[in-house]
Amino acid sequence: MTDDEAAPETRLIHTRTGRLDRVTVNPPLERASTVLFRDEAGLYGAKPTYGRMGLTVHRELEAAMGELEGAAHTRLASNGLQACALAIAACVSSGGHLLFTDSAYGPTARFCERRLKAMGIEAERFDPRDTADLERRLRPETQAIFLESPGSLTFEIADLPAIAAICKARRIRIICDNTWGAGLHHQPLALGADISVQALTKYVVGHADAFAGAVMTRNGGLAAKIAAVSEDWGIGLAPDDAYLALRGLRTLHTRLKAHEAAGLEMAQWLSARPEVADVLHPALPTSPDHALWTRDFTGSNGLFGVVLKPVPEGGMERFFEALSLFGLGFSWGGFESLVIPCDQQLTRMKGSWTEQRSGPLLRFHIGLEAVRDLKADLDTAFAAMSA
Repeated sequence: MTDDEAAPETRLIHTRTGRLDRVTVNPPLERASTVLFRDEAGLYGAKPTYGRMGLTVHRELEAAMGELEGAAHTRLASNGLQACALAIAACVSSGGHLLFTDSAYGPTARFCERRLKAMGIEAERFDPRDTADLERRLRPETQAIFLESPGSLTFEIADLPAIAAICKARRIRIICDNTWGAGLHHQPLALGADISVQALTKYVVGHADAFAGAVMTRNGGLAAKIAAVSEDWGIGLAPDDAYLALRGLRTLHTRLKAHEAAGLEMAQWLSARPEVADVLHPALPTSPDHALWTRDFTGSNGLFGVVLKPVPEGGMERFFEALSLFGLGFSWGGFESLVIPCDQQLTRMKGSWTEQRSGPLLRFHIGLEAVRDLKADLDTAFAAMSA
């Protein structure tokens, strides 16, 4: 069987580069800053020459991420935000203009609006559901488009192929944060993106115990720019975190199927609750993005949003206090179920749909617990909220 014939879950397990004289199931974990060489030629001619550049486990993780995303080049970072910043910085320069989705992860939006401004680059938001809005905002100096599809709080999906068609003739780079799609359920590079980014902290690591990020591309010239920014900024990934990310990647397919099934069941159950005004999940037929999701994605996961109907005074405090299984914490993608209130994080364009919401916005991550137990936990919390 050739690699092309193997199923994705098989390829994720069998990605060893074969560069070692001996083979273990997992690559060796080398905690090293200094790399020693036999002679001067090796010292200045070999790669890597220093531990920050990554050693065996890093090369294996890069190869596996390339397989996952259909990329020829992968660069690792210490977390997802750093990976997004690295990808953006490789595509823009002083005097340039960046358009980024209004649904972007808060820290990414902050980087675009605060740090890029200090670098002499103007960053501007666009409506993720309105390709015409994006096209109207394009300028001669526009250098890149940043997408997060779906958005990690409000879950809008952008029409990536349509945006790619607009940008290709103008030589504008497209960067897509693919953390929700996790590589298995979405392939931005195949749909026209120049760079795909993931916060490996989420579903790749999968156990809420490590940080990592990755930047993937098929373009060799772009890969060289990404590498140059990474080297100039001194970006590196700790070997232990690289090892945990690679270990998690081997079971990604199995875990993601379980998160997807439980997430859909919980989303459908919440849709029928009298306390709920809307469930923001692109895999639901009621979602305005369902057609795009069906066309461009092969699956979903356990992360989605819920808009509640108006809540009695003190109701949200009682709701969170009554929970015993759902943790109240940031991040997602681990084995545990989480919920967070999102209103304090939302910073959107004037006139955004978020201004017309009936009640609070919550984000749920459905973990690997029994769904009946999660429903019972929310039953108790909703009862307390309404008391």
